[in-house]
Formats: sequence, C-alpha cells, structure tokens
Amino acid sequence: MVKTFEIPWKLVQNKILYYPGGREIDRFRGINPPKDDNCPECWVGSDIPMRYAAEHGEPTKGCAEVILPDGTKTFLFEALRQDPVSALGPEHVKAEGEALGVLVKLLDAERQLGLQAHPSREYARRRFDSAFGKEESWYVIGLRDDMPEPPYILLGFREGVTRETFEAAYRRQDLSAMEACCHKVRVREGDVFFVSAGLPHAIGGGVFVVEVQEPSDITVGVNPAPESLCEEEKKEYEETLLGCYVYHGCSEEENLQAHRIPPRIIREGTWGLESLLIGPEQTRWFSFTRLDARDKAAILEVRAPQVGIVLSGSGKLKTDQGEIDVRKADEFFIPYACKNVSAMPDEGETLSLILAKPQIFD
Repeated sequence: MVKTFEIPWKLVQNKILYYPGGREIDRFRGINPPKDDNCPECWVGSDIPMRYAAEHGEPTKGCAEVILPDGTKTFLFEALRQDPVSALGPEHVKAEGEALGVLVKLLDAERQLGLQAHPSREYARRRFDSAFGKEESWYVIGLRDDMPEPPYILLGFREGVTRETFEAAYRRQDLSAMEACCHKVRVREGDVFFVSAGLPHAIGGGVFVVEVQEPSDITVGVNPAPESLCEEEKKEYEETLLGCYVYHGCSEEENLQAHRIPPRIIREGTWGLESLLIGPEQTRWFSFTRLDARDKAAILEVRAPQVGIVLSGSGKLKTDQGEIDVRKADEFFIPYACKNVSAMPDEGETLSLILAKPQIFD
C-alpha cells in the first residue's frame, strides 16, 4: 500500500458529452481525423461527478479513473479514500477532508458558451448547500483558425454597468444586451485569465483551454425561471441568479489588469524553467504552474497532491520507487506521499507539463 502512493499515477483520459465542440481535444491527443463530437470537456483528475449526474442515472459521470502502480484501474475518488493522508497530505485532509479540492479540465467549445457567473464559497454554502464555490482560471493552449471571427472571450462588466442595467436586460431576456454589458476580449495562445467569483464570462468559440478551478459544477447563467415553479419559487430562483453576479463595471484596461494574468518565472536553469500561471495573488483555493524541462528537472514538492497534463514532449516521471512513461496529452496524479519526483525528457525533447495544486498552504 505504501508504494502505491510513492509513484505517480496515470489518469485515464475521458471526454464528456455536453455541448458542441471537442475537435481540438482530439487534435491534442493525436486522434485523426479530429472531429467535433459534442464532447468538448475532459475532467482531468476529477473526484466529483457532474452536478446532475445521479439524477440522470449516471452517478459517476465526470469522475476520473486512475491506473495505480500495480495496474489496478479504479475511480480516483476510490483511490484517495484508501489512504487520504498519503494521497492528499495531513494539512489538506484537515482543511478539506477526503476531497481533492481542485478540478482540472480541457475545454474546447465549437461555439460561444452561454453568459454565466459562478458563486464564491460563502454564496455556494448559503444558496447551493455546497462546500465549494467555483473560482476558475483559463490557460489558452490553442485557437481554431477556421472561425467566422477571431477567437475571443466575454469577461467582466463594462464601465457604468449596474445591477439595474443588467437586470432590466435579463427580465426582457435580451441576450444581446446582457452580453453587451461585458468586455469582449481577443485572446492569444498562452494567455492566462482568472475568473473570480461573480465575474460574468463566456468562452468564445474556437478557444481551447486548460481550466483549473474549484471542484464544483455550479453555474449561474441567464435563463429565465422555469414555468413549472410557483411565483415564490421563481422569485427565489431569480434572486439566486442575479445575486450571484458581482456588479463591478470597469474600463477595458482595468479589466485586463485584474483578470489577464502574466506568467511569472519562479525558477530557471540549464534544465529549463517553471512559470507560475495562477497563484496566491489571485486565489487561495488553487494554483498551477507550467514546467518546461529540457533536462532532468525536479518537480517541486508542495504540501498537497498535484494533477498534471503533458502539454508537449515525451519522457518519464521518475521517483526513488519507480517511474511512469509520459507523452503529449497524458494526464497524471502525484500523491502527497510521492517524493523526489523528477521530470526526465527523452533525448532531444522538451517535456512541458501543467501542474495544478489544490488549496495553497502558507
């Protein structure tokens, strides 16, 4: 059992039926021909199901599977429960229990997603009976070149927008007016964005991202209350929806300064470099880095587990107890008890990894 937690685990790739998209995930994974198959999301290292999975008869939909060092295939949440302290770390277990505390996704929308916002932890507890809110972040790793307009995102309210402005458009169900309340931001590959709780946003068509977020599937959109609800229930629905948005309009410059995050190199050498993409300046609930290893590079130990994606290259993740082979698009999990891990690129390769961590401990 001890050795189980001293070697990185390979995660089983998944792809979730949800909405139009998915082609760039296929391309990233080397699947030919790549196609849009209405499976635009991959829940990487997920120990939670989609929000309504059980109601739809698929209680584990969204949960990631893992291959343990002995070859056993199981759900990640089951593996974590075998020994939570070895898997997650004592500080993490004290703070979050047996929950991993972070969710990593690949997301490739063929069309713009609906305008939405996500709750803070406090709001999620009060309105959704959830231990987690849904602060999130995006790292743009690809853009489609066959879109009718250059890829973009909607992010943040424009200067002068108030709740009254937005609510009036919502009650008319004027989607164009609601979207016009937001900044439309052209994106480039390599951009990093932080989406704070309550911030209105929508990923545009053709934007392929790694998304790192709190482990929650709570999304507040702009749809009207269902007709099946009574008047009191409709009023509660609308207040929950409109109350989730944070009505802080600002200029385009202020918006980008707050939410487009410049990567910051945290270490560098002849072996390569590692950059912090999202960290404690943005949120206390998660962080993630990009490691580019041209030669053997130690993976920094943190007081929590790590979820990873191989962006490019091939090589090994090696510890004193064993190793696993990795290549572009592979996904992996590094347990807390897995120490002295090194990224070992194959000869002539640069091994580039995303490394996501749950709650940040000072």
